[in-house]
Amino acid sequence: MTARRNLNWSAAAIAALGLALLGLALLGNGVWIQAKAMLAQVLLERAFAASIASGQPVKAWEWADTWPVARVSVPRLGRSAIVLEGASGEALAFGPGHLPQSAEPGEAGTTVYAAHRDTHFAFLGAVEAGDEVEVTRADGRRFTYTVTGSEVVAWNQSGISAEHDGAQLALVTCWPLDAKTRGPLRYVVHAALVGAVTDKRMPGA
Repeated sequence: MTARRNLNWSAAAIAALGLALLGLALLGNGVWIQAKAMLAQVLLERAFAASIASGQPVKAWEWADTWPVARVSVPRLGRSAIVLEGASGEALAFGPGHLPQSAEPGEAGTTVYAAHRDTHFAFLGAVEAGDEVEVTRADGRRFTYTVTGSEVVAWNQSGISAEHDGAQLALVTCWPLDAKTRGPLRYVVHAALVGAVTDKRMPGA
């Protein structure tokens, strides 16, 4: 009986240890993803500054299949991120991606930036109607948008139109914001252009 009880305790201890190790692995993976996203943004900031200075696209690292095209920020929240061209898996791993079929910032139509909810667009839930969103392009031009609202939509029924009248901005991430697995819903923050300034200074200066 004692041996059986000890065996049961050993099995329980092993199971508990396994769960603990799994939890640590998941936590470690989450920390690694966050750390990678933060480090990438430092390198992308440098590449973006070089792009503005040279007038040419500059990759943050040689093997990248994308490059910085803009800097998006929400001054009220003190949050910003360098936006990469395209929405490939690599691009979204390191920053928000500019959907290539969408408009350029400041131009007629809708500019669409997409990013992961647990890294670069983790702050979207705190964005409110009336907030300003600043977008600086790689040519140094800076545009100001005002948030008009937000909504939850199906991934294939966003209602975002590239032919929208005026200049619009859509910031997109997965929904729910606190979920750990992907689903069919997306959270979209909508904003409308209210002004533009030609400025060759460093973004955020």
